[in-house]
Amino acid sequence: MNGTLRTSRPSAAVLRSATAPCILTINGGSSSIRFAVYDAGAPPRRRLDGKIDRIGLSGTNLTVNDPAGPPRAPHRLAAADHRTAAGFLLDWLETQPVFASVAAVGHRVVHGMQHSEPERVTPKLLAELRRITPYDPDHMPREIGLIAAFVRRHPRLPQVACFDTAFHRTMPRVAKLLPIPRRYAAKGVERYGFHGLSYAYLMEELGRLDRVAAQGRVILAHLGNGASLAAVHHGASVDTSMGFTPTAGLVMSTRTGDLDPGLVYYLARTERMTAARFQHMVTHESGLLGVSATSSDVRDLLEREAGDARAADALALFCYQAKKWIGSFAAALGGVDTLVFTGGIGENAPLIRERICAGLGFLGLALHQKRNARNAPLISPATGRVTVRVIRTDEELMIARSVARVLHLGSFRES
Repeated sequence: MNGTLRTSRPSAAVLRSATAPCILTINGGSSSIRFAVYDAGAPPRRRLDGKIDRIGLSGTNLTVNDPAGPPRAPHRLAAADHRTAAGFLLDWLETQPVFASVAAVGHRVVHGMQHSEPERVTPKLLAELRRITPYDPDHMPREIGLIAAFVRRHPRLPQVACFDTAFHRTMPRVAKLLPIPRRYAAKGVERYGFHGLSYAYLMEELGRLDRVAAQGRVILAHLGNGASLAAVHHGASVDTSMGFTPTAGLVMSTRTGDLDPGLVYYLARTERMTAARFQHMVTHESGLLGVSATSSDVRDLLEREAGDARAADALALFCYQAKKWIGSFAAALGGVDTLVFTGGIGENAPLIRERICAGLGFLGLALHQKRNARNAPLISPATGRVTVRVIRTDEELMIARSVARVLHLGSFRES
């Protein structure tokens, strides 16, 4: 299969004819599109999932996982941009038998400004999303393009926008304010926070594991290529490390995290760096990659740190800043009862979790060495004052749950 292949598409009537409804989730990133199809039943069952990765680069592939079938070989495609990739994905999906059962599509949308709940896509909402594109020019145009592609192909298929910022709309005003001239607040310039779909999923899962703990003082650490932390009390977000954009907060794979704003003027004067060049640097060339000068991947840096001081510096900075954020959120919450690690690093890097938690005994926080080493769901000792958990996040499932609740699709909404 290649990027020029076109396939015949079933009619809209055929697509909606199946009696067992499914939900398709679409999660568009900066260089990838993830998707999954769920039965709208109880318990929810993932029928199919996959992704197109390396969009705009060499080696762009569509990889698919079918839990009920044999392994599928990757499909190589020529996808120069997200529009081409979206068209290819739609072509491919429409040839899959399960697509005939899709009753709705849910999209991850990074920015939702004041929206505190998922919403059905309407022309009015789509126009609003286009209007706020400058708030996140790296993600919003691609996500809007995916929604628009489905509207063109299947205008009667319901779509729901699930906002990554929605989880943090409960933050108190003091946590949203930016210390800049007040006139900008009227234009929507404030701290929004992100990774909200992941955090919402984690809180639902924590509630299943321990309903009392979910109402307590919780710190969530989503540590992956993008990394952030959130402080949650009584099940609601009270603070988070990311701010007006996802570049703020904790140092990340290629993003700086918090940075002295005076650096903008300094580099403009000394290197004639433009605003666009600065934005590219702090988003794509900094963080772990910038400090190590070799890799943005924690796994690579752990392998190299013994013989490469730059790799060691990058890891030390990441763990040191995460430790500081945990301490600051403990202050905001008046203590901490539960700490949850998630994301690619948070779920799979015991040494990073150990280094982050080292020295936080004054908060009552300790790790059980053997449990932590095997990435156990519970990694704190039985006698610890703070419960420390590893919960694997699932943004796609959270999108599907949200769609089911908005559209009242079967028993899925209760799962």
